[in-house]
Amino acid sequence: MIRVMLVDDQAMVRTGFRMILEAESDMTVVGEATDGRVAVEMVPRARPDVILMDVRMPNLDGIEACELICAADEHARVMILTTFDLDDYVHAALRAGASGFLLKDAPPEQLVDAIRIVASGDALLAPSVTQVLIDEIARRPAGQPDAFPGIAELTDRELDVIRLMARGMSNGEIAAELFLGEATVKTHVGRILAKLGARDRVQAVVAAYESGLVTPGS
Repeated sequence: MIRVMLVDDQAMVRTGFRMILEAESDMTVVGEATDGRVAVEMVPRARPDVILMDVRMPNLDGIEACELICAADEHARVMILTTFDLDDYVHAALRAGASGFLLKDAPPEQLVDAIRIVASGDALLAPSVTQVLIDEIARRPAGQPDAFPGIAELTDRELDVIRLMARGMSNGEIAAELFLGEATVKTHVGRILAKLGARDRVQAVVAAYESGLVTPGS
């Protein structure tokens, strides 16, 4: 059973999410918080597998709450849900440790699938959000690879894999592209995450862009 915690200052939004999630046989809502500060206090007691976090809230916003929760528990899985897909929200959320970023206008089935993906230990970004992130990084000065020591430790094959990860490819798609078994790709991804000290593949891709290893359009 996937334990989900809802964090949003609007009661109607929380009610809507609860109805969607509790209609699923493998999900249960274990807590609701009205702002980021309450969420930070509730997480140790509720022990959620996935936290659905709004961005704009009183007292403590979703980005700050995400950062505090992830700093306290390296296994925390936070998925940011918002009506805004602005650049600063996307990048700030990922830097804070978010494992997913989904817009609130996503259909219910996409929300449910996203929760399962994040709960399984993977990470997820809506396609529009991925493009926002890439566009933002493209506007920045080129990064320096030596700012990310783990980049230098990647093997040639791992470099191939992370470049395809940066294009948004799944393990199966990467396997087909490189003529490898999917299990082999999964092993490469695991080693990449370990070398970069990344929580998940999204953070690994952010590091690849920020270091200059991958450039938008490459």
